[in-house]
Amino acid sequence: MIQSASWLAISPDSDFSVHNLPYGIFSRNGESPEVGVAIGDRIIDLTAAAQLGLLNEWEGAVSVFRQSTLNDFIALGRPAWQQLRAVLQRLLTDEESPLRAVAGQVLVPQNRVQMHLPVRIGDYTDFYSSHEHATNVGKLFRPDNPLMPNWKHLPVAYHGRASSVVVSGTLIYRPQGQILPAGAEVPVFSPTKALDYELELGFIIGKDSSLGKPVAAADAEDSLFGCVLVNDWSARDIQRWEYQPLGPFLSKNFATSISPWVVTLDALAPFRTEGPRQEPTPLPYLQTSGAFNFDLDLQVAIQPADQPESTLCQTNARYLYWNVRQQIAHHTITGCNLKVGDLIATGTISGPEEGSNGCLLELTRGGTKPVALQGGAQRTYLLDGDEVVMRGCATKEGLKVGFGEVRGQILPAAELF
Repeated sequence: MIQSASWLAISPDSDFSVHNLPYGIFSRNGESPEVGVAIGDRIIDLTAAAQLGLLNEWEGAVSVFRQSTLNDFIALGRPAWQQLRAVLQRLLTDEESPLRAVAGQVLVPQNRVQMHLPVRIGDYTDFYSSHEHATNVGKLFRPDNPLMPNWKHLPVAYHGRASSVVVSGTLIYRPQGQILPAGAEVPVFSPTKALDYELELGFIIGKDSSLGKPVAAADAEDSLFGCVLVNDWSARDIQRWEYQPLGPFLSKNFATSISPWVVTLDALAPFRTEGPRQEPTPLPYLQTSGAFNFDLDLQVAIQPADQPESTLCQTNARYLYWNVRQQIAHHTITGCNLKVGDLIATGTISGPEEGSNGCLLELTRGGTKPVALQGGAQRTYLLDGDEVVMRGCATKEGLKVGFGEVRGQILPAAELF
């Protein structure tokens, strides 16, 4: 665990300590997007660092930094990621670092750049891994038996829409579709009246797997590069009408927002923790033992237009029932192959305490109990102009590793045709 202080002034409140060093894609002044690393309120321009000879100890191909996604860099593999991380940490902590003399050419203020989607996502799978979330939602429809019979035997999931995964800050148009009004027998066409957020983590696949060959749970983390925050936007009234018998479709495919910085598993390593006890014991291919969850504090806030922000949820990723090793093992058990850049999301993360509900569907009991915002307003579901802000960080022994934010503001439904 790197605890050395950096010669660069970094606020102790910053998500981006020298221990973190997450990767992202940025551009400035209309130039082409490229790879950067967040440190404090700056970005390390890796192309500039390489051109100035600061990365000569790194054995990777510098051309991977001049790309509009991280995919080529990720494809170099874990030894290359770890070596570059070590080089950057030395440059940032060594008092005699050559970076100090050229900092103005290499370190770019974050507030002067545009961030882009960090990876080219070929496929996106969303799991349903929180026991608290599944139970709370199930109680709305099946009070006496909230969990489906399969839930504790396998990590339930659905395949999402990769083309509509967007970076934080992208405006979200209110989706529209078929809705069955209460008491009606036929649907109407309407913009959703039950637009919701879902607080999740997303894992970025870092290595291709082979078609026909499952990935063992014990080897699953070798397939991972890092982690982002995810807001899996959901239109609950469209979902209620369409989900039987095949599950979510239009209620989920209109947008999924992710944070711009990918936090590596190496940065998250000090914050590993054991997950909940699994009962009954999963089938052998899903069995894991050890600290495979992460102690990450997560929160959700809503900020209506021209109004203060109201925090509605504070929870933690350690509550997840199914861990990412089990998710990958289950995903590939049929022989399904994973590709570099694929996104594996956890599903909504809720906790057992009051105020730890990861979506409005839970928090408002299916829209029946509005929640109060600062200033006296109320919400059951999101209104046009609302901006949802999700944050996540971990702290331990003086270290802080965070994700920054994932934001999305709601616009009115687009005009038809």
